[in-house]
Amino acid sequence: MPLPAYINAEYQSTHYNLFKDSITVPLQPVLPPGVTQYAFDAAILQYMAVVGHEQVLKGDALTEYIDPYELGEVEGKRKTPSAAVKPKNVDELRRVLAISNQYAIPVWTFSRGKNLGYGGPAPRVNGSIALDLHRMNRIIEVNNEYAYAVVEPGVTFTELYDYCVAHKLQVWPSVPSLGWGSVVGNTLDRGTGFTPTATHHQHICGVEAMLANGELVRTGQFAVSGSPSAHLSKFTFGPSIEGLFLQSNLGIVTKLGIWLTPAPQAFMSCSFDMPDFEDVETIVDVFGPLRRDGLLPNTVYVSNLVEWLGMMGKREELWPEAGPIPEWRLKELQAQLGIGYWNAKFGLYGAKDVVQAHFNQLTMIVAKKAPKGRLSCEMFSAEEDEVLDPASIPEPHGGFFVGVPSLWSLPMVKFRLPKEGSGIGAHYDYSPIIPSSGKTVLEWVRTAKRICETEGFDLFCDFFMHERHVIFVNMMTFDKTNVAHRQAVQAIFTNLFAEGKKRGYSKYRSHINTMDLVASLYDFNDHAYRRFVETIKDALDPNGILSPGKQGIWPRRFRENAALKAQL
Repeated sequence: MPLPAYINAEYQSTHYNLFKDSITVPLQPVLPPGVTQYAFDAAILQYMAVVGHEQVLKGDALTEYIDPYELGEVEGKRKTPSAAVKPKNVDELRRVLAISNQYAIPVWTFSRGKNLGYGGPAPRVNGSIALDLHRMNRIIEVNNEYAYAVVEPGVTFTELYDYCVAHKLQVWPSVPSLGWGSVVGNTLDRGTGFTPTATHHQHICGVEAMLANGELVRTGQFAVSGSPSAHLSKFTFGPSIEGLFLQSNLGIVTKLGIWLTPAPQAFMSCSFDMPDFEDVETIVDVFGPLRRDGLLPNTVYVSNLVEWLGMMGKREELWPEAGPIPEWRLKELQAQLGIGYWNAKFGLYGAKDVVQAHFNQLTMIVAKKAPKGRLSCEMFSAEEDEVLDPASIPEPHGGFFVGVPSLWSLPMVKFRLPKEGSGIGAHYDYSPIIPSSGKTVLEWVRTAKRICETEGFDLFCDFFMHERHVIFVNMMTFDKTNVAHRQAVQAIFTNLFAEGKKRGYSKYRSHINTMDLVASLYDFNDHAYRRFVETIKDALDPNGILSPGKQGIWPRRFRENAALKAQL
């Protein structure tokens, strides 16, 4: 068994079982593209000399480096690395890259590999080395006065939260729905959380990245030696290059500064629900302007009834028949649970009197514009001149809305498993960026519902309201062992993508298997954006070793070599 990936016993057990139990076809050895067995064996010995024998894995030990939710596993389409290499620091990483350059072995870089539903740690190019950075896990600094952290790639949201608690720091890290992922990995893939610093990539400040040749580069004021503003200001002198490392294969981020939320005196937990499918239009048109004018300082998280059901048990226990759950049954379940068809959650943060004033304004607006809805809010506050302890806020009010991480949403992948306990739970997503317009969102959810129900699936979705757009997540939970499920999920994704393309919608992130498809949407001026990034890629990574194909960006040797293309 490989060495544990997590110190936290619950996380390690869940991680290990997730991958081990997902495999339906034994792993097969594969070589890096264009690399002979002799060269590969020589490179493996050199990797071992750098990071240690235990930190280089091959064969059956690669269980944790595939996509646990892979749709095409049975059909032989699973992406598999040739080996995994786990450096501990920038010196080891530099030496690993030198070996990869020498043998032209591509590496697929990730921090914790928890981008589940989008490929996890699996490589875009079959046979790449899985370059696992989880051992680079130092929390370099958490600054209480200015509310920022500087971390390495292996630091999880839970570890950052625990550090803040242990050191009695008055800051709240933003956390996504699952706390076992990497702060760096999530941020670089434009992930989001729920506190006022929820849009993580917009709160990056100061990045250190290693280029393919082993050189380190820093961005912004972090590039000024000894600058006290290294993680305080996004201003720089000349072009800003931090964005080149987001969803990127131009370098490997080794340190990242990210702003946190100063712990407030008070937090108000707010819920709002509406009973009918068409009410989504009202929700978007009420809360969208409140995000834009700043009354609501963080993401408004809206989930539909079926997603709530996904957290409460198996679908067969609620509706044992084939096909989508009928409307009358959904209404029964809605009444039994006392929830809406659409359920929104958000928070208010700050001084108690300010929060109360914002609540008063919110109440007036909702009563006027959405009288059908139910608004429920509860205040939690510290004494005057003190700040609130997030651990003191009970569920369901606190959690990730106050920066407390967990694994709360993981069980929903089991929604469509047989109730007797067989099968393997998985999910696949289509997640477009849509204008924050009630009419537009309603039209989209009608389209998504029709597409899902045509394949016998329910509309299982949520969306995240930002200031001017929403990220709509259409989640297809399925049983990996059920061929009809896999075929339905593929059809749903294909049809959603086609409808999204007609409307000019792109996804905010992509599964490794659809990166080229999503990249093809960015077609202005004969794909000038892609050609621009390819020019940078070829200059920075002439041997094409860093995550080839990530976000549809291919190095020259893959673009021009038909034999390599045939292996993809």
